[in-house]
Amino acid sequence: MKLYCVGCGPGDPELLTVKAVNLIKSAEVIFAPTAREGKPSIALSVVDQYVDKSTKTVSLVFPMVKDRESLKDYWVRNAGEIADAVRSGKKVVYLTVGDPALYSTWIYIHRELKKSHPDIEVDVVPGVASVFAIANKAKISLAEGEETVAIVPACYDMDRVKRTAAACDTVIFLKDGRYFDNVIDMLGEAGFPDDAMIAIAQDVSAPEGEILEVTRLVDQRGRKGPTEKYFSIMVAKKNARQ
Repeated sequence: MKLYCVGCGPGDPELLTVKAVNLIKSAEVIFAPTAREGKPSIALSVVDQYVDKSTKTVSLVFPMVKDRESLKDYWVRNAGEIADAVRSGKKVVYLTVGDPALYSTWIYIHRELKKSHPDIEVDVVPGVASVFAIANKAKISLAEGEETVAIVPACYDMDRVKRTAAACDTVIFLKDGRYFDNVIDMLGEAGFPDDAMIAIAQDVSAPEGEILEVTRLVDQRGRKGPTEKYFSIMVAKKNARQ
């Protein structure tokens, strides 16, 4: 009666923890999120080489919409399907990209399990988050000494983002790369100097298609960023002493 939630990291199969790999290899049923019916699960693609041929894999739809009310039916349905599999006596694993505690579908599944399926025990395995993967690739630190860090998901409310940026030394922007150009224009107004460091990545740590660019804020102004993919990440550091 136990469910294992496994963080798959930022895309590189070699960045999974040993515990994560062992659970995936021994799983009898693996659930993974996808944005729409018929679309391959990114999480499943990351761990594919560790999945036994006899393991049943199920993609659960989590639409990429902001309306929480319309999403609740999916959370309830998906949590119920997972709970049924666990109660059948199978060893069940739920996958999520990155770490389960950071902007993941697991957060909503876990909440629904606690509410409607309290008999299901849960074990969560952390994963490497993209914020650390980009720091590694760009050879930078995210914070040192008394510096503060903010993580911003999808830059829709630029006024709120500006207030956040003004209050922090490092700001990490996740998810929607289509808004990065707007963020670049705003950072100067939020107190970031011309020589502030900007690192932008797409598909960070993925075996194929990775884009990484490290520049100064002044060099990014007035030019189109290197990526417009949804799964993008940008780090802005006020202090560029490294």
